[in-house]
Amino acid sequence: MIDVTVGRIAEIVGGRAFGDLDTIVTGAAIVDSRRATPGDLFVAMAGESTDGHDHVESALRAGAVATLAQREVPGSGVVVIDPLAAVAELARWSLAQIRAQSDITVVALTGSQGKTSVKDLLAHIFESNAATIAAEGSFNNELGVPLTVLRAGLDTRWLVVEMGARGIGHIEYLCSIARPDVAAVLNVGTAHMGEFGSVEAIGRAKGEIISALKSSGAAVLNAGDRVVAEMASAHSGRTITFGADGDVDLLAPVTLNHDGHAELVLRIGGDEFPVTIPQVGYHHGINAAAATAIAIACGLEPAQIVNALATATPRSHMRMEVARTSNGILVLNDAYNANPESMSAALETLAGVARGRSIAVLGPMLELGDSSDEHHRRIGLKARALGVDRVVVVGHSAKPISEGAGDRAEYCESMDVAINTLLASLCSGDTVLVKASRGIAMENLVAALMAA
Repeated sequence: MIDVTVGRIAEIVGGRAFGDLDTIVTGAAIVDSRRATPGDLFVAMAGESTDGHDHVESALRAGAVATLAQREVPGSGVVVIDPLAAVAELARWSLAQIRAQSDITVVALTGSQGKTSVKDLLAHIFESNAATIAAEGSFNNELGVPLTVLRAGLDTRWLVVEMGARGIGHIEYLCSIARPDVAAVLNVGTAHMGEFGSVEAIGRAKGEIISALKSSGAAVLNAGDRVVAEMASAHSGRTITFGADGDVDLLAPVTLNHDGHAELVLRIGGDEFPVTIPQVGYHHGINAAAATAIAIACGLEPAQIVNALATATPRSHMRMEVARTSNGILVLNDAYNANPESMSAALETLAGVARGRSIAVLGPMLELGDSSDEHHRRIGLKARALGVDRVVVVGHSAKPISEGAGDRAEYCESMDVAINTLLASLCSGDTVLVKASRGIAMENLVAALMAA
């Protein structure tokens, strides 16, 4: 963030300063005391399992110089009623100062799936061009967005912000913190259907990112997604479309090579740029097309973008990470999260990569509402249609997958049962996909496979 004194922070956020009001914050805002570095502002958040106020001294010892808190704590800082609202206000102020003094471009993206992977690709592309700040992991909510903004400084050329939504108005609020110069909607799927009620409602929520653009800004839209394509009418300025076919600005047909890597021929105007993506999976080809369209909207040259794509490596864990166990089992760890669209894409990747037996270990997809059973059943049917050899279903909520997969399915009531079942039956040459919603913590199963 912009260098700022404790006293000035109090004025910006409407809080009460304590300690040395002339203490200068020169670093970022952080909420994890273990990640504090010299000059940081520690934001003491009270959560369900831990209270940041109990870790203030640890943050100060690590180099933090001030605290944003709900009560006075050791050292210097600012007392506020709501630290979350205060850090958002501080982020608004800091970004406004940076815009006034430098040439920063704010790039924001949203979508039902692929946000973090595209964000990671963009970070890699932009870093080959100029100083870049991008959201860490899936920092895409009311806390993650301002924390990302507060990592930017006067030397930042590209600020890449990922935005998620749990309801109507959420992205509009996030855009009030980091109004985008370039905004992209990747897709609208059934993730969080239980909260929104319909795909159309999800589309309205995602579309708020386009409505936030000034007329001088650029919208980047997936023309292959009907709901996304219709968002073009919400923006009076420049719009760039991308897709695997059709009349689009960036045409990017995707195929998988024999190793399961996505191969694209990016067609921009009359030029073609072939590239192979280091990550495994067809969907990473679509992600690469989206990242390319966004980078073009920002003015980067296609050749520079393609060179960066060819060297991109995964930054966020458990998103189709590929590893091989000591006894020759290939593990596709896609356990970070799951919805019907991403689960289907993962199964397609498994079918394309496996050279021996293909085994899908699938847990529940959460937040699907009344249509949950049907969505799970369809995933089982998809696995069967793709010829997946075994479908190991973990947990009661995922049980309808077994109905769709038929005699290829093995139902396990718990993770422990699934681990024991797999360890007793896997052999060298097998390829195992592991995927479920975040709350299931399927990475524990991956760890057991890798340790065997």
